Amino acid sequence: MTFAERINDRMERLGTRLCIGLDPRPEWHPAGVDLWDHCRDVLEACERYACAVKPQVAFFEAQGLRGLEALFRVLELARQIEIPVIIDAKRGDIGSTAEAYAAAWMRGANAGAALTVNPYLGRDTVQPFVDAAKEEGGAIFCLVKTSNPGAGDLQDLSTDRGTVSEVVSSWTTDWNEVGKGYGPVGAVVGATRPVELHRFRQLLPRSLLLLPGVGAQGGKPADLAPAFHPGGRGAIVSASRSVEYASRGSDFAIAARGSAKELREAINTACEVVTPR
Repeated sequence: MTFAERINDRMERLGTRLCIGLDPRPEWHPAGVDLWDHCRDVLEACERYACAVKPQVAFFEAQGLRGLEALFRVLELARQIEIPVIIDAKRGDIGSTAEAYAAAWMRGANAGAALTVNPYLGRDTVQPFVDAAKEEGGAIFCLVKTSNPGAGDLQDLSTDRGTVSEVVSSWTTDWNEVGKGYGPVGAVVGATRPVELHRFRQLLPRSLLLLPGVGAQGGKPADLAPAFHPGGRGAIVSASRSVEYASRGSDFAIAARGSAKELREAINTACEVVTPR
């Protein structure tokens, strides 16, 4: 199955639209719990409530070689338990460098995974990622309207074809084929922007929307219904700190599971779909 098909399968089977973000901060861990132990325990505890997992590469890179080793162990565990992976690296560059990034995160051992992509170097710089997604059965999520307060500094600027974010939205629509369900090119739209969700859902009818910002950044599940198609389809709600660090004590995995379950139910309530027992 393609990445989008795998996401839809888990949404239907497990009744969840929640993506578990992993942004590990070892200084927050209980004594004796290292980077890998923490990520493994959180992922295994929350897997039944998640349609995807989203490791944020920067937090692993910050720990040097041991961090990257832990990241690749997370990716391997996700493959073993068959949970789709969104690699949050926000890669973007020109020519052969973009091709190398795509090879690193979307081909080979990572084929079939999804990757967040920064499109603001121009449309041609996204093409290598689009090609890899289509060839490998993976996906990309282009930054369209991000969750940070300063997003509008660039993304709201006007052009003769609409705002910058609307121009990027038009690219994603072009890359997704008509009549084939959700395509391989999705979009990141912040959950902190509820009044804009309906507009982007209309602009991006064939794209999965990735909605970061629930929890610590202030996004609320109750506000996210406009991002979904009927039946709770078409959007993935990402929560990181509010799940991963629901507790910083020795009960962190149990607390993470409880938070994930609660968020899954809150999202389903907003979408007016029944949560499986």
